[in-house]
Amino acid sequence: MALKIIDECIACDACVEVCPTIAIEAADPIYVIEFDICCECVGYHDEPSCVKVCPVDAIVLDETSPESKEMLVKKYESSIN
Repeated sequence: MALKIIDECIACDACVEVCPTIAIEAADPIYVIEFDICCECVGYHDEPSCVKVCPVDAIVLDETSPESKEMLVKKYESSIN
């Protein structure tokens, strides 16, 4: 599944600082995750770093956007090239 940021976001920047692919950016009023860039930290960490550091649990799975492990690996490979 893809990740998304929900309305509980307090725009604290914690997720931005830990994102290895720079897929999270400020928007108004909450932050957003760029679907085409986010690899859910596949290749970088065991689990999404942003989810671990969010103080209000505002980063959740977007069940409307399923992604396979292969898709995430391709995004990771694109991010390191």
